[in-house]
Amino acid sequence: MMTDPIADMLTRLRNASLAKLDRAEIPLSKLKLEIAKILKAEGYVSDYEVGDKAVTVFLKYGRDRRGAIVGIRRASRPGRRYYVNRGQIPTVHNGLGIAILSTSSGVMTDRDARAKGVGGEVLCEVW
Repeated sequence: MMTDPIADMLTRLRNASLAKLDRAEIPLSKLKLEIAKILKAEGYVSDYEVGDKAVTVFLKYGRDRRGAIVGIRRASRPGRRYYVNRGQIPTVHNGLGIAILSTSSGVMTDRDARAKGVGGEVLCEVW
């Protein structure tokens, strides 16, 4: 039984990137799909496809086969949730990375949450 599906998704992406695979298969959920959409919009992955039971995330690499995702870390866990208000939204690597938040207005990046003036649960950080 899996207790933290978001951490499983991030681990699958991290492992696929380190192994230089072209794609990662992730079990489907609405939250994971929203995270995949944000990763594509921010340029960390090249594309994603939605199947019946899985999301296929296509990873992005540079010329020297270095992954676009250098690091990815789970911020909020089931044992210790990490909530912030609009003034406490963290910056990741001095603005070179993104934090993905689950807010009352939906799942969004730290930049979008600051612009809308909302806080929420910090799901993960990507750089």
